[in-house]
Amino acid sequence: MPLWGAALALILAVLALLGPRLLGPWGRAVGERNLPGVQDRDDEEADGGGPADQFSDGSEPLPGGCSLVCKPSALAQCLLRALRRSAALEPGPRSWLSGPHVQTLCHFVLPVVPGPEMAREYLQLADDGLVALDWVVGPCVRGRRITSAGGLPAVLLVIPNAWGRLTRNVLGLCLLALERGYYPVIFHRRGHHGCPLVSPRLQPFGDPSDLKEAVTYIRFRHPASPLFAVSEGSGSALLLSYLGECGSSSYVTGAACISPVLRCREWFETGLPWPYERGFLLHQKITLSRYATALEDTVDTSRLFRSRSLREFEEALFCHTKSFPISWDTYWDRNDPLRDVDEAAVPVLCICSADDPVCGPPDHTLTTELFHSNPYFFLLLSRHGGHCGFLRQEPLPAWSHEVILESFRALTEFFRMEERMKGLSRHRASFLGSRRRGGALQRREVSSSSNLEEIFSWKRSYTR
Repeated sequence: MPLWGAALALILAVLALLGPRLLGPWGRAVGERNLPGVQDRDDEEADGGGPADQFSDGSEPLPGGCSLVCKPSALAQCLLRALRRSAALEPGPRSWLSGPHVQTLCHFVLPVVPGPEMAREYLQLADDGLVALDWVVGPCVRGRRITSAGGLPAVLLVIPNAWGRLTRNVLGLCLLALERGYYPVIFHRRGHHGCPLVSPRLQPFGDPSDLKEAVTYIRFRHPASPLFAVSEGSGSALLLSYLGECGSSSYVTGAACISPVLRCREWFETGLPWPYERGFLLHQKITLSRYATALEDTVDTSRLFRSRSLREFEEALFCHTKSFPISWDTYWDRNDPLRDVDEAAVPVLCICSADDPVCGPPDHTLTTELFHSNPYFFLLLSRHGGHCGFLRQEPLPAWSHEVILESFRALTEFFRMEERMKGLSRHRASFLGSRRRGGALQRREVSSSSNLEEIFSWKRSYTR
């Protein structure tokens, strides 16, 4: 196991023994301590309530103590029906996996057995940088079944977290999607997960320029296939930035964010509970240490590797550069994932947990006004699940994976029905228009025959 995995394994053991005393208000499930009006799970399931009682306006209860927070619309009703039919949300027996820290750290530490078979492609960008695309090609034990419209397998673009850690749940989602008839492909940023850093430039937190080129290439390879996108944790900033900047030209049919970090600047400035802060920081330092010499011309590497928090690391890497230094405020003006959110024109399902120990309590970290006002954004809020966990007893996949693929299927059916209704409307309008034109033609013929003499006289007088 690499140093990063060993460090997190040690943190897992410490948290299991001393979590509540070490982390203070973060030590227990956040939903149990910080959210007002949250009941015991058994009481919730008995009365059909959910964890989003404080978001009473525009929220709908779902099985398993979950709630869907959104603006009412026909699309929201379609998604609500699909989620209420989902077996993945049905409550299961409580187990040792229910704890938020166990859910989170199992997701980051434990490997997938067996791992998927992947075919890697390197994509050279306009500035000569490289990103990697890992196409998941197997194994597929159970037979595939086509889920997308027109019988064409859809492409599922998966964006890992911003630290470049390829986690257990990302690989599990890809395997499940492969079985359901998708073409999963994982996007890796510059210098992440074995992708060489060939130029001294890394991708800022919310800069979607590299992702745009990757999507263009994917569309070139599969021009007729629908494209869906899923992001994990801090990687959601990249996906949301892309959807906001591209708007209706994003080529994406639907998207989902698992435990997204929405208030990113506040998240960096407040800091994480120290075990997670130290773990994520250690992983980034190890990843970039191999490129220390290449980065010396643009970054103060001594300051970078001496940083003691994620904010200090981010500032040293992208703000205090030697060539184009910028302020912390300017950096977030350019990289806030919600800066263009009103331009997004794609349905986005955000799956969050009330006991997320990395993002914090939802009443402080979730921009609920976004889900109440924007018809394209939907919040599925669960009482338990940790950060990007949502685990169930083996061998079942994380229930968030099942929900995401079911929601994509519902979106496909909804859009197919919308196109069918539009086609019928156009056909009916064309039919009625032809009838009106035919009637007008007949009326013109009658009127012309009744005034034939007058017209003939006029013509004769004109031609003389």
